[in-house]
Amino acid sequence: MQKDLYPSRKGENTRIIERKDPVIHSESRDKGPLSHKDLDFYENNGYLLFEKMFNDEEVEIMKKELDSTMKENESRDADDVIKEPGSNEIRSVFETHKDGNFFQELSKNERIVKVAEQLLGDQVYINQSRINFKPGFKGKEFYWHSDFETWHVEDGMPNMRAVSCSIVLTDNYEYNGPLMLIPGSHKWFVSCPGETPDANYKSSLQKQELGVPDNESMKWLVDQAGGRIDRATGPAGSVLFFECNTMHGSAGNISPYPRSNVFFVYNSITNKLQEPFSGKEPRPEFVANRENVQPITPISGDISSRIKK
Repeated sequence: MQKDLYPSRKGENTRIIERKDPVIHSESRDKGPLSHKDLDFYENNGYLLFEKMFNDEEVEIMKKELDSTMKENESRDADDVIKEPGSNEIRSVFETHKDGNFFQELSKNERIVKVAEQLLGDQVYINQSRINFKPGFKGKEFYWHSDFETWHVEDGMPNMRAVSCSIVLTDNYEYNGPLMLIPGSHKWFVSCPGETPDANYKSSLQKQELGVPDNESMKWLVDQAGGRIDRATGPAGSVLFFECNTMHGSAGNISPYPRSNVFFVYNSITNKLQEPFSGKEPRPEFVANRENVQPITPISGDISSRIKK
């Protein structure tokens, strides 16, 4: 097993560790759709947001598929369908990239896969996918966290060589619980206290309580960012890419407008999951893909034209 470069949940104290992995992994910055300006922004801030990467016709198809997925899962009682704490409202539906239909094809779309390949300097596969639903008036918050902390400790992701891609399926406003990110926070790893219990995912997917930073660490990260907390707002069809260690979270949604995103995690094919660094059993396949992992062959073209064929 590889040396644990980012130990966490192994004591009673929080520690802030300087990042040991590069942010941009490509040897050449000219191999891919991103400009040097894009790459510099990502390296410094830990995210990139592109408005309307998908056109209006494609967005309409996405919304229909979103509604269909909601209806298919609203009465399903399964581990991969996560409900809001204290209610029967859907919070997340996992493994959408294995639906054998629309979202599987969307996950291979060249526009997003090529960005992931350029950032990670490698062929990629999907480590995790899900649709997040945040209904109007009652959508709950996602507390501050680094995804990599959980993926490292509970799944065995060895290095920071993954990127999350969030496709906006409904307009994200400042007031309906958009994702918030702390720019530059990806340069530091917050090692959290506590010990991971068995099958922690059963509660953490509803409300994460382990692997979250303490208040002092959060203030320090925001201070390092010059007091900035950025919000990923934009119309449906926009796409957010954020580095696996970027500290992020979102507030509850008390507006009338729902917020829904489809979420693909692209991991370098040379950064596949090992044994969890917690020493516990790996999380289930629907949360962390290990089986039959193969590099993605990107699919080009307009989604709407392919659907019509």
